[in-house]
Amino acid sequence: MSILKHKYVNGSYSRKKVVKKNTSYYRINKKDIGSKNLKEITVKRYKLLSVIIILLAIIVYFRLMQLTIIERDKYSDLLVNATQRTITSSSAPRGRIYDRNYNLLVDNKAVKTIYYKKDKDVTSEREVELAYLISTKLEIDYSKVTDSMLREFFYIEHIDDVNERVSDKERKNENGRKKSLDDIKKIALAKISDEEVSSVNKEAAYIYYLMNKGYSYAEKIIKNKDVKEEEYAYISENIDSLSGFNTKLDWERIYLYGDTFKSILGNVSSDKQGIPKELANHYLELGYSLDDRVGISYLEYQYENYLKGTKAIYKVGDNNTYSLVSEGKRGNDIVLTIDIELQKRLESILTEEVLNTKYEANTGYYNRSFVVVSNPQTGEILAMSGKQVRKGDDGKYYVVDYTPGIVTLPVTPGSVVKGASILVGYKYNAIDIGTKLMDECIKIKNTPLKCSWRTMGLIDDVYALAYSSNVYQYKIAIKVGNGNYQYDKPLKISDDAFSKYRSMYASFGLGVKTGIDLPVESLGYSGKSKLSGHLLDYAIGQYDTYTPIQLSQYISTLANGGVRLGPYLLKEVYSPSSNPDTLLGDLIYAREKTILGVVDVEKKYIDRVRYGFNQVISNGIGYGYMGNYTNSAGKTGTSQSFLDTDNDGVVDTETISTSFVGYAPGDNPIMSLVVVSPDVSLPDANYTSQVTKRISSRVVNSFFDIYR
Repeated sequence: MSILKHKYVNGSYSRKKVVKKNTSYYRINKKDIGSKNLKEITVKRYKLLSVIIILLAIIVYFRLMQLTIIERDKYSDLLVNATQRTITSSSAPRGRIYDRNYNLLVDNKAVKTIYYKKDKDVTSEREVELAYLISTKLEIDYSKVTDSMLREFFYIEHIDDVNERVSDKERKNENGRKKSLDDIKKIALAKISDEEVSSVNKEAAYIYYLMNKGYSYAEKIIKNKDVKEEEYAYISENIDSLSGFNTKLDWERIYLYGDTFKSILGNVSSDKQGIPKELANHYLELGYSLDDRVGISYLEYQYENYLKGTKAIYKVGDNNTYSLVSEGKRGNDIVLTIDIELQKRLESILTEEVLNTKYEANTGYYNRSFVVVSNPQTGEILAMSGKQVRKGDDGKYYVVDYTPGIVTLPVTPGSVVKGASILVGYKYNAIDIGTKLMDECIKIKNTPLKCSWRTMGLIDDVYALAYSSNVYQYKIAIKVGNGNYQYDKPLKISDDAFSKYRSMYASFGLGVKTGIDLPVESLGYSGKSKLSGHLLDYAIGQYDTYTPIQLSQYISTLANGGVRLGPYLLKEVYSPSSNPDTLLGDLIYAREKTILGVVDVEKKYIDRVRYGFNQVISNGIGYGYMGNYTNSAGKTGTSQSFLDTDNDGVVDTETISTSFVGYAPGDNPIMSLVVVSPDVSLPDANYTSQVTKRISSRVVNSFFDIYR
């Protein structure tokens, strides 16, 4: 930009044109740019624009290719889903359940079902008409009709008349506000006379109740038991005129071995029940509907994700007709570790023994026994059962299944835990292999004498196990606790003594969760006292309590040389077979043994305890517990237990419980065994039932009849 500047020269001002260099004033004259440079810039800009346009065209082209060719099916399905209404079938058959030898345990049976699903435009008057009509076509047990059902039906039939019986005053609360419709309806129902109720058609009232029971959008089962061919055919042939009534082939679980192992196989919710309230949140979070049929207990619940079927999907037409979009599919099949033949024999033995034992002397409080048979090398449960005997109203005894008690009912174990106790002595240098101690009664001040079942004199560690010396374990515990024992004097032990014992016990699975693949498992009782006398009780299994499954993990850990394995019931999972000649489909999952820990003692000490357990059976007080199989090992247990006999929350009765743990063969075990019989007798009685020994012996014999 040029400006005029005034300069004083020879006494006067002269004006001079200058060019300001500052960029705020400087402009480039277009004439300073050659026409050649302008053309180059324009060409470059057109080229850049052309490249951008070509790239955009390529992107659009490939995107169109992707939408119309590559992913055509995907977006076609999305379009269908967005523009068409679909529904799923009410349920799909669940997967089958097999035993370890692929014997079918649980299957599905097709069930003819007549149901009602309310149409969106149906009126109450139309439902009343349908109830009268259907009641003449179906044979249904109407014994469950109640007064409230009859009143409800009369109310629906005469709604205007009955509502008029409610006065304006009765329609208002004390504060003058109008009552809710539900409250007004309750008043109206109460105004229906007994004569009017007795005039109601019971059959139609019950059908109407079934049509409206539960959620309005759900399918209501009208009949699914003993549906006759003519009943099923009538509904099927008149679907168009029956405004919501329909038929289907539903399914129900069938158990090919009856009640054998049934309580642990678990239950499935019924088509009428849907998801129970206590499980609603769990299943809703997983995407289920409240009317779905699901596993509600034990293995059916535990492995719902494998066993559940895939529902069929139907497209709903304009005239409310259905057309199949995708077929339903049966759930995956699971194979259990259980040997059903062994399980049958075990349950038969238990049923017979618990029933016969109630007729023995001094068994007033005895009513149940438990057995677990496992593979100690893998953790597989081969058979497990609990049976309880009860007295009927007629005074006769009968037996019920009590198998869940294996994982939920803690018991005082007694001397069976002495294998773990003696290892505490080895680990903390209280004794060594072959150490001899005097078996004699000991006396702590202000406490009763503590003795073995008989005085044994000077004995070593193996003899102490073989003949179940209490005093040998007491003296180990005193040394572990750094106590200074003097007869009838106070005994002080170190605070960490209990921790040392509990740590060893936990490494065998006692006092901790075993990890068994069931939805419930109790931990047992863990005492809080640090009294020295309680430590001595702990060392002989007379303080804490454990479940039979914890005792099973304990003996299996000892049997395999000190490796704690997780017990389990699921062996394999297979897809459903599409080939009728093939039992199972493709293998989806195979369980491998799970190592939970290793006992932290030298191998020589584990071997020493195993030798001691062998002596229990071959020469000691456990002779005969392992039946005819002499190459075995085990440990008996007798404990003091306590009962609340009048259910007032206070323990009032002392009893004697017996238990046994064992394994065979003694050198390379293929089976481990636990038998527990709580409350077999009262203390100081002349007779104590040998039910635990009889059960154990018979179960071992049965096992080797099968696996010899």
